[in-house]
Amino acid sequence: MVPRSWSSSSHLRDRQKDFLDPGGINSNERENTSRKKMSEEFEANIMDSLIDMPFATVDIKDDYGITDVLQKNSKRSQENDCNRKNEMKKKKKKLKDYQPNYFLSIPITNKEITSGIKILQNAIIQQDDRLAKAMVGDSTFHITLLVMQLLNEDEVNIGIDALLKLKPSIEEILQGKQLILPFQGIGTFGNQIGFVKLAEGDHLNPLSEIAEAAKRTFQEKGILAGESRSFKPHLTFMKLSKAPGLRKRGVKTIDPDFYEKFVNHRFGEEIFYRIDLCSMLKKKQSTGYYHCESSIVIGKEPIGIQYLINEALHRERMRLKSKVREIKELLLKPETQAKIRRELFEGRLLDSDHANEVDVSPMLA
Repeated sequence: MVPRSWSSSSHLRDRQKDFLDPGGINSNERENTSRKKMSEEFEANIMDSLIDMPFATVDIKDDYGITDVLQKNSKRSQENDCNRKNEMKKKKKKLKDYQPNYFLSIPITNKEITSGIKILQNAIIQQDDRLAKAMVGDSTFHITLLVMQLLNEDEVNIGIDALLKLKPSIEEILQGKQLILPFQGIGTFGNQIGFVKLAEGDHLNPLSEIAEAAKRTFQEKGILAGESRSFKPHLTFMKLSKAPGLRKRGVKTIDPDFYEKFVNHRFGEEIFYRIDLCSMLKKKQSTGYYHCESSIVIGKEPIGIQYLINEALHRERMRLKSKVREIKELLLKPETQAKIRRELFEGRLLDSDHANEVDVSPMLA
């Protein structure tokens, strides 16, 4: 059976008129209108069907967290960018204001080293006495392990905690072995700072590991610590910045000729056993060493050569004193004195009575 809509000639003419009439709707517009209507009808039918399902009352967007996703992501992105910029500004400001005022010190306690450096300092001063004020005191000789900024007591306490936390890391690096630091030769930083070099050797690797562990431990605590340059262990013995007036007096650099004889000199060995958290600015101790907030000891305190020499001399003196006492006690005995008298006056023309009157005890007092 032919559909009625297509069997009627008048209907066909009307359809043709619709396509050809300039004032009517053209085919494209009619097709779009038709598709839109079908889409609306289809969507209405689907929604009618969904209403009867169990999850019909659930808001899908809320359930899957997609409410205004693009807008929220855009806002979050802007906020994150803003936060990142603020953090970068804060970090830049901190770095700009970063002025270290505390440091980790490995103190130099071996008298052989300190005495050798004092000889070096005196040799330089003899060649130019203006440099006397540029010399570093022997009580402050140390190796700087790490520099940092601690602005208040709370941060100092955090620094102390970090130092205590550092000890197990150092013990793990050393594995119960002693770390011996030999000093040999002279170097400078831009001919402005003079220092005794740490000799080359196997000790450098564990010392660098300890320095890196210290930096990591303090930074993990939120402390601004470390320097841009790589770790270069050294023992400073003079720096021109200690005496600003030297530049006005014509002293702008340290003349290498002044320490030429010490370029390869061996100053001695320091046994690493202690790290101090020291202040650069606080008043120094009565000994001349830096103000120390806290310390950690690694292993046992080393016994230096000078200490052993002093102990040996002390024991020898005590032994000699004991021997002298024994001799005195022996000489003061009557029988010893009688024997001495007989030997003293044997063969002399003295009668026995006169000889017996001689008393040798005053000579033994």
